[in-house]
Amino acid sequence: MLRDVTRKLAFVPAGHEYRETQEPRTRSRVLYIYFDPAKMRRTPVRTETPLAPRLFFEDKALWETAVKLGRLIESGSEDRHYCEALGVVLAHELLHRNDGAQRIEPPARGGIAGWQKRIVTAYIEEHLAEHISLATLARSVRLSTYHFCRAFKRSFGVPPHRYHNARRIARAKMLLAEPTCSVTGIALKIGFSETSSFTAAFRKATGTTPTAYRRSLASLERPS
Repeated sequence: MLRDVTRKLAFVPAGHEYRETQEPRTRSRVLYIYFDPAKMRRTPVRTETPLAPRLFFEDKALWETAVKLGRLIESGSEDRHYCEALGVVLAHELLHRNDGAQRIEPPARGGIAGWQKRIVTAYIEEHLAEHISLATLARSVRLSTYHFCRAFKRSFGVPPHRYHNARRIARAKMLLAEPTCSVTGIALKIGFSETSSFTAAFRKATGTTPTAYRRSLASLERPS
């Protein structure tokens, strides 16, 4: 019964069925991406958590990557390796989101409300490369800084600054799939003034360096 499904995503894991009926008021476009379950096992991420279906959710980073992949395919791009790298990153992030959703749901008692989650996460996505103060985030959802910090951690399992850093690293992974982006350029895009500090943060979060992660994407594209 949604009236506006603009920029909404739906994820349907293998073994689930999904049906919908649309009565669009204007011309619309829908992009479907199919992941072969057998090839999903080749992604750099391993998860023991069953994949959960999600309907009509918003995720700016996933959206941008999916749209970029769709445009490449529609344009008839001959850069197959770039297309495959984007697909690997998209699958990688879906698995991460699945694990995160399983940890967060059901909503923690004493956490922030759904509308507050949407506002805070959207603000962080829009200002990934900036320093964001706790006071700014707290004001955006009409809470005191103290209450906001406690409620945020209850909802997301980590403090706001760690969530912000995790989103930076997630954006970096997607940029690393683009062969034209240098590691130094990516560091600057996501708010690190030095490549060394970006490399250290990336290694701490993923266990590998940005360069090694990019090489792992390239190796997954090669036929076995």
